[in-house]
Amino acid sequence: MKNSFLITLLLVLISANSFGQNGERKIKPKDSITAKKIHIDPLSPAKAAFYSAVVPGLGQAFNKQYWKIPVIYAGLGAGVTIYSWQHRQYNRYRDAYKRRILGFTDDEFSTLTDATIIDAQRFHKKNRDLALLGTALFYILNIVEANVSAHLAQFNVNEDLTLNPSFYQDEFSYKPKVGLTLNYKF
Repeated sequence: MKNSFLITLLLVLISANSFGQNGERKIKPKDSITAKKIHIDPLSPAKAAFYSAVVPGLGQAFNKQYWKIPVIYAGLGAGVTIYSWQHRQYNRYRDAYKRRILGFTDDEFSTLTDATIIDAQRFHKKNRDLALLGTALFYILNIVEANVSAHLAQFNVNEDLTLNPSFYQDEFSYKPKVGLTLNYKF
């Protein structure tokens, strides 16, 4: 009696479970392709470049590349510091030369000749101008880098595109040849 009760209870539980699955079950095949939609903002590179032009480093912050901001400010700060120092040195030599033209000989460069002061003046002027050029180029590089990084953030990089080196033997001369193979999977 106890055995038949357990068997009946087991059959009722199994049948109750099978009635609970009335809805149609959809099975996706394993090799189906589910396309992930990636939001691409075509104005993102222009925004990053504009932000970097207004405030250096803001385009890198827009691209979420925060580690580049101290590098940008270090480069710009070094350029401005070198420019400032070279400009002060240029003014010192220029003022000393002007005083010598007026007839004063009590300047800080009393041991130097007029030709040496003129050469030092030209040297510091050239380096001052180069520092200004380098700072301007670094500022432009900051803007271009923000733009390129924003473009590359939207670039599709996956396993479907590969570039592999290939080595093969020439059929006519039997010399080894080197090449690159570009594979694109659809």
